Formats: sequence, structure tokens, C-alpha cells
Amino acid sequence: MLTPKHFNSVFQQSHRVGSPHLTILARNNVLGYPRLGQAVPKKQIKFAVDRNRFKRLIRESFRLHQHLLPAKDFVVLAKKSANKLSNEELYLLLDKLWLHLSQSPRKK
Repeated sequence: MLTPKHFNSVFQQSHRVGSPHLTILARNNVLGYPRLGQAVPKKQIKFAVDRNRFKRLIRESFRLHQHLLPAKDFVVLAKKSANKLSNEELYLLLDKLWLHLSQSPRKK
């Protein structure tokens, strides 16, 4: 997702799944495929190198799971504690959340 309009639509009406380290918002789209957006503010993860690592790992995890996900727009929101996770811990957490979202029967 690229435009603020797309992000705002997800923020307005979404299904929320989260953990102490991050939150994923999901909203149905009409495109027929899932899309990813990321909100990783400097206030939550201070250094650019850490923000970029976090975003890179999210993109890779999404790429590996997108064939399982429904046609929804997803926005991943970082929390301060997300920076303390190792790459492996973040992948395992994302695997769990993507699985939950792929099986979620709720529609909004």
C-alpha cells in the first residue's frame, strides 16, 4: 500500500491481531490479493538501521505467507519492544500472526 488514503481506510475499519511487540490491522479489499503496509515510527524504534531491519523482516515474512492470506490490506504497527526481538523471534511471531489472520472468519 502506498497512499495515505489506503492506510486511512485500514485504520478506520479493521480487524486487529497483536502481540506485545507488534499489531497487525487487516481490512478486506476488492483487489483479489493481499497488500502490505508498515507503520514503524521513529518514536517506537529510534535508529534507522533498526527500523529498516524490522521492515525488511516483515516484508520477507509477508512475501513467504501471501499465498495463504486472504484478499485483505494489512498494516503492521511496531511497538517499542519490537526492537528487542531477534530475527528468529520476529519470524516466529509473524508466522503465528499470519496463520491466525489466514484462518480468521471475521469479515469487516
